[in-house]
This record gives sequence, C-alpha cells and structure tokens, in this order.
Amino acid sequence: MTGKTVLITGGSSGIGLECAREMVRRGYKVWELSRREMNEPGVNHISCDAADYDAVRAAAERAEADGGIDILICCAGFGISGAVEFTDPADARRQLDVNLFGTVNAVTAAVPGMRRRGRGRIVCVSSVAGEIPIPFQTYYSVSKAAVDAFVRATAGELRPFGVTLCAVLPGDARTGFTDARRKSAAGDDVYGGRIERSVAGMEKDERGGMSAAAVARRICAVAEKKRPKPLTGIGAGYRVLLTISKILPCRLVDFIVYLMYGR
Repeated sequence: MTGKTVLITGGSSGIGLECAREMVRRGYKVWELSRREMNEPGVNHISCDAADYDAVRAAAERAEADGGIDILICCAGFGISGAVEFTDPADARRQLDVNLFGTVNAVTAAVPGMRRRGRGRIVCVSSVAGEIPIPFQTYYSVSKAAVDAFVRATAGELRPFGVTLCAVLPGDARTGFTDARRKSAAGDDVYGGRIERSVAGMEKDERGGMSAAAVARRICAVAEKKRPKPLTGIGAGYRVLLTISKILPCRLVDFIVYLMYGR
C-alpha cells in the first residue's frame, strides 16, 4: 500500500471505473463517488451526483477524514449531441452542470485539505474535443474546453500551496459513454441528415478507439507524475493531432473537422 488516498468522481463505469481499479492495483486507498451503485473490491463507494455541490462536499469530507485526499481524479461526465439551434436549453445546462461544474465541485471540495497539507494532485478528464471542437457535439466540446481553461487558470492560483492541477485529453475510446450519449436528431430534416451522419461517424470511431483500461492506465500515470503537463493528450495519434491543430491555421483545422463530422 502507498498509504495515500485517491478520490475519483464518476468511477462506477467506463474510464472512471478502470481508474479506480488501476489505483487499487497501485496500492491506493480508493474512494469513488457516482450516482450509480457499485461493489468493486478495494473501492469505497459514495452515492452522489457530481453536479450537487453540497453532496460532493459531504462525500469529500468522508474521504478527507480517512487520512486526507492526496489525489483527485475527476471522471464524471456524459455527452449530448444535436444541432445547437434545436438543443433544449435544459439539456445544454445539464451538460455544463455535470462536465464543468461537476469538476468544479470536486476540485473546490478537495482543495482545502490539500492546501493545508501543502501538497496534492488533481487530474481532470477532458477531451480532444475541448481543443478541437466537433460539429453537432458543440455543447460537449464547450464543456471540455471550459474544463481545460478552468484547470489552467486554477493551477496558477494553487501553485504556491503545492497543489498541482492538470487535464488529460483522451481521444476515441471504447466505453459505455457512446451508448449513454443523449442524442437528438431534432431538425435533421432541415440539416439534410447531417446530424445523424455526424454522430454515427463519431460513434464508429469511438467503438474502434482505445480501451477504457488503456486510457485509465495513462491517467493514473499522469496522476503520479512529478511534473505533468497542464494538458496531456492520450494516445500517440491524438497527441500528434493536438500538436498539428496548434500549428495549422484555425480556419484549416475547422474545415478538416467539418469534412470529417460536419458534412
């Protein structure tokens, strides 16, 4: 055992569950919070909605009382798809409530204890879509871009206290995230079938992507790294893609993404 404690949000399935398993294998005391019940060996589960500020804070206090939170891994999230014009505002807000403010809730709950001890590592799971936005998954892209900005700005606030923040940006991965996506084809008659074509293409790529376990191993390695990058792409191809996207003109990058997922 490392003697250290890790708190993971959204750890009952997919990448979050694999992170919990990987951290157990690495000898950590693991606390996990999610809405879905789970019974995983070595994992202490707390039923909690990541978007519920008070519930997240209470869950973090339980983990904090168990020796203090050394590492926080924020995995909670989901995706919606559809045309912005036809997206229900309530669905858009829920996307941001979970993906962005769910991350914010966990971070602000874990930071006080880390700050008092003068150490702590926070890893937030973002997405390549946060840096390379995808048509018809606009609100998901927005939520992950916001996570990236939140991580980089907050890292500057907490640096003097020995608390480090970073984000990992997975590309396509084979997880239950694909089937759980809340899809809306509203307005597809107006858009000429492009919504369904776009989402179908994205889901095909996801099903052929990295395994959740492979992504989790990389996330946990970043969590233990002495000096992680502020933003780390996961998967060699996606790291190259992110690098190229910063070199090429924005207009060209957007046109390439349009050809892939916008037509």
